[in-house]
Amino acid sequence: MHPLTRRGFLGLTAGLSFAALTGCGTAEPTSAASTPRAGGRLRAAFAGGGAKEVLDPHLANLFVEAARSKALYDKLADLGPDVAAQPRLAEKWEPDATLTRWRITLRRAVFHNGQPVRAEDVLASYARILDPNRAFRAKSSLALIDLANSRAVDERTVEFAVKRPFVEFPNVLAAFGAYIVPAGTEDFTSPVGSGPFRFVSFEPGKSVLLKRNAEYWEGAPHLDELEFVIANEESARANALLGGQVEYAHDLTPTTARSHAAGDRMAIHRAPNSAVQAFAMKLDRPPFDNRDLREAMFLLADRPQLVESVLAGSGQVGNDLFGKGYQHYADDIPQRTRDLDKAKFLIRKAGAEGLTVKLDTSTAAAGMVEAATVFADQVKGSGLTVEVVTGNKDSYWSDTLKNGSLSSFRSGAMPIETHIAQRLLSGSGTNVTKWARPEFDALYDQAVSTVDETRRGEVYREMQRSLHAEGGYLMWGFADWIVGAAPNVGGISTAPANTLDWARFDKVWLG
Repeated sequence: MHPLTRRGFLGLTAGLSFAALTGCGTAEPTSAASTPRAGGRLRAAFAGGGAKEVLDPHLANLFVEAARSKALYDKLADLGPDVAAQPRLAEKWEPDATLTRWRITLRRAVFHNGQPVRAEDVLASYARILDPNRAFRAKSSLALIDLANSRAVDERTVEFAVKRPFVEFPNVLAAFGAYIVPAGTEDFTSPVGSGPFRFVSFEPGKSVLLKRNAEYWEGAPHLDELEFVIANEESARANALLGGQVEYAHDLTPTTARSHAAGDRMAIHRAPNSAVQAFAMKLDRPPFDNRDLREAMFLLADRPQLVESVLAGSGQVGNDLFGKGYQHYADDIPQRTRDLDKAKFLIRKAGAEGLTVKLDTSTAAAGMVEAATVFADQVKGSGLTVEVVTGNKDSYWSDTLKNGSLSSFRSGAMPIETHIAQRLLSGSGTNVTKWARPEFDALYDQAVSTVDETRRGEVYREMQRSLHAEGGYLMWGFADWIVGAAPNVGGISTAPANTLDWARFDKVWLG
């Protein structure tokens, strides 16, 4: 099947008129989609990566690659709706008293070639990811594992040694891309996994066809077949759905969702809290090494206006903290609101009246340029001027990690612990705000070595109170992830993107 383009679907809706609607509710499923039934082929349209696409799950980076990996393979754990780790191929996990050795019991599962999933396969998969000569995305998450001192106790038991006491080890097992493949696998032209679908065919940049795995450990999928097709433009995905060429269209814009939410040809499914939208201030250089000026910036943001104008209402206001709705989120901290008078006072106090600040942004993530423009307008009249500078989207993330003082930021779902570890510790590799506090690092060490979950949650909330008061992330909103589907498609989850139930086609059916 050829990739879908906007040109290829210009004629599909000729003569049809869709009124732009101001509401943004989710279409109710039809009665036919309410009751699961077996059979049929579901065609799912995603943006793709062209001829360079692969079916090697350890190289997955694009959303379409992640969704295909989920269909073909399994991880030891994955993230639930609250972004906490849930067992998958791991039936259970148990730490020793020191939290430096973890015993994993594998469930009885088989690969598509009929071979059982063994401890040897787990260790070989992790060794492949951790190979120093290769660049796999999960490597940074799995780096905590002392693989040389880990072992297979028996065919269904793995004992992992970790380099430090770490009660959050299940988050490592759930890391993006940490899939289990048969030991020794290097050829993925006809991939073998243990997932709910089996491989049939692959045309890079065009399509992947999979079929039901009747022996799947969690039960066979409802669908007979699952086909991923490529449509890089959002309008092409939407028009393919409206024209009956696909039954599922991934990553639609809020504008498209708003236009079709009340119609009967496209059901809109929203996954709240899937992506945080933010601005990042660097604390290690002027002008945002001044706490008063950072607080002024927090108070200048009109969050409801940003959510409405940038996200077309498809999101929730943020409170300058990551992970709204996730496990350990500090929802007891009062919501910040715009206060222009106090912001002006703090700007004067910081000696910053008349200052022009450059806000670096780019089209590297949807909505960032629009949000920067809206925020620059909100700052007017405060004594500050924000100048929006649009940079190279291809080098944006590496550029803003090192350069400038204020930049647009966006992130998908991950555990709050992982966000802290990757972005907020003194030695974190992607610490864009340059937050570096020894006492904060000590609290993290305390949290990840505290077995009692209630006490651990209290430590995480203490860390978040510190970030809320003094940190550099102005997290103004959490975007919904939006997919469209034919009205007869049932079983689509509203879990955040990048979690277990996102793009989980073994639970979907055609009514």
